Amino acid sequence: MRLKTRFDAKAGAADLWDYIREPRPYRWTFLTISILIPLAGIAMLAQESHFRPPDAPKVSFISTFAEGRSDEEIRQSNLENQKRKDAREAELAELRQQKVDAYKTLGRATGLDVDEMARQAAIENAREAAEAEARRRELYRAGSTVDDSGE
Repeated sequence: MRLKTRFDAKAGAADLWDYIREPRPYRWTFLTISILIPLAGIAMLAQESHFRPPDAPKVSFISTFAEGRSDEEIRQSNLENQKRKDAREAELAELRQQKVDAYKTLGRATGLDVDEMARQAAIENAREAAEAEARRRELYRAGSTVDDSGE
């Protein structure tokens, strides 16, 4: 069966007209409502809206530094912060080493060859570092060969 013979707009319009002409109660009310509902939806969607731009953000800067600090005061502050950072890193390194020592002690107590495991871990860490360095160099080379003309 072809599509053209199954769907005939002329026959559909004739059927609709015959249905509308039949004497049914409230036929004009239902027809009016069924036409008004889509028209109301289209009218609501077609309204033009104007949105005002958002307010500019109000920025308030909070500074823990005294205003008018000299370059020497800034330099001293940076040095103190660096000393604190170095102390924290040294403490973390010490904690890491204590953790490694504790695991090595546990491994020796259970009969594992922890020295061989440490060698394998060092080899694996060196391989991963070399791969990361190679990726970084490749990305650096790829980034430096990009044409900056925007083409």
